[in-house]
Amino acid sequence: MSPMISVEVPDTVTINISNSQNDTISFERKYSRSLKIYEFKAKLEPITGGSAGTMRLELYSGERLVCRLDGDSQPLGSYPIEDGMRVHVIDQFPCLQENVPKFELSLEEYDKKEDSLRSFLKKNKLGKYNAEEMAKQEEERKRQEEEDRQKVDGTAIGARCRVTAKNNPVRLGTVMYKGPLDGKPGLFFGVKFDEPLGVNDGTMNGKRYFDCGPKYGSFVAPKAVEVGDFPPEEFSLDDEL
Repeated sequence: MSPMISVEVPDTVTINISNSQNDTISFERKYSRSLKIYEFKAKLEPITGGSAGTMRLELYSGERLVCRLDGDSQPLGSYPIEDGMRVHVIDQFPCLQENVPKFELSLEEYDKKEDSLRSFLKKNKLGKYNAEEMAKQEEERKRQEEEDRQKVDGTAIGARCRVTAKNNPVRLGTVMYKGPLDGKPGLFFGVKFDEPLGVNDGTMNGKRYFDCGPKYGSFVAPKAVEVGDFPPEEFSLDDEL
């Protein structure tokens, strides 16, 4: 039986930005895949001079149109976007028009603008302007926080576990640490895996939390950890190609 191979999708993607105003391309800009499209548009405003409230986005691979990024509340990573692709911004780009004097708006005047990012978010009830969605997110955050605390409190160091995390194979290991990490919100499990399928050796930002070999350790959110009777798997040379 051949071993499982996993390809991890990075949290960020490096892409090029072009616009319909001119032939200029902004090369190799890195963005988080978790950005909502409306948040991504906001970041494109200072680059292209367009308005997040009116711009349209197209994704290209070379000169081939892959798709349109038209789901404003969808994360950037939900589209088939890969390093080296190009996002083309279509807009009127009033900020790039020549001979237009620069001016600043007061907060009151900005609130009246219909093509501003704030107006766009309000009109579409996105982000902080969706009170119902924000309340749901806060309720879910508190529920998950309490669930994590109970799981961490009830788990013993040395317990066997199975870790199921996005974009990774299912991994077996041992809980070596539980609690907070410096500079990170929330609680975590420090897991020593049976195989070198982790990302560290039990350290985070220079601080050691537990001991293990390189690539045998990871810090994992409690919801990804299942504690139970998971004996180490036995491997033989017959399993390898």
